[in-house]
Amino acid sequence: MLKQVAEGVLTHQSELLQNNSVVVEGRDGVLVIDAGITGDEMACLANDLRKLAQPVVAGFSTHPDWDHVLWHAELGEAPRYGTARCAAYMQDLLSKPGWKARAAEGLPPEIAEDVPLDLFGLITGLPADTAQIPWDGPKVRIIEHPAHAQGHAALLIEERRVLVAGDMLSDVLVPMFDDTADPIGDYLVGLRLLEDVADDADVVIPGHGSVGRNDQVRARINLDRAYVHALRDAHAPSDPRIGSSAKPGWEWVSDLHEGQFQRLAPRTSRDGTPD
Repeated sequence: MLKQVAEGVLTHQSELLQNNSVVVEGRDGVLVIDAGITGDEMACLANDLRKLAQPVVAGFSTHPDWDHVLWHAELGEAPRYGTARCAAYMQDLLSKPGWKARAAEGLPPEIAEDVPLDLFGLITGLPADTAQIPWDGPKVRIIEHPAHAQGHAALLIEERRVLVAGDMLSDVLVPMFDDTADPIGDYLVGLRLLEDVADDADVVIPGHGSVGRNDQVRARINLDRAYVHALRDAHAPSDPRIGSSAKPGWEWVSDLHEGQFQRLAPRTSRDGTPD
């Protein structure tokens, strides 16, 4: 079911993982950001848009994780955009034999048979200097950064003062890091770029979890930064998304954190042994 979060901006949330698909109303139709995640959920989204007499005129994927590059035939054949790096990642993946079987293996087992992959990852990369999504609707600024995943982009819907954060600024998921030479440094760069536009947003929509409003925009940036700093300094973070304070159903995030801590926290600080 679509829920309005700002004028002309609606969300459609998945049952598993609480993925937020974002709908932005334009002059002749809508922009759909991160459609997902099961076939039935995407068909429901398409049906909701038909009831509103709103055709899909464009799509956008914030980054190349599987749950952000999905699509459904009922959403139509509108161009689906992403950053150049996001699209290049997907093109490389789709060029390899057996990609569909490998993608299916990576799906959560609860929904593996319900996620359609026929239109998976068919992203058109925008030139690297593209400042906004090319469509006939409110200006949607592209904020590309190196945090979380290759070619990740947040989107600022300027007229609506809404920040679509991709897989950052969640109230249920801690920061998750890409496999780069400096994942912690890259994540801090991403947070700085989001902080640069925080005063222009009254609403933040994360890839997973609940919508944040007003002072929650900066509060979530600060929470994510504190978590990243804790890993950088090999300290146990005081974070409501892990441990006994985790939201019911999200207790597994503590295991995710522990794995990241073991991988990324400096060994000398973590266990007293030399690097």
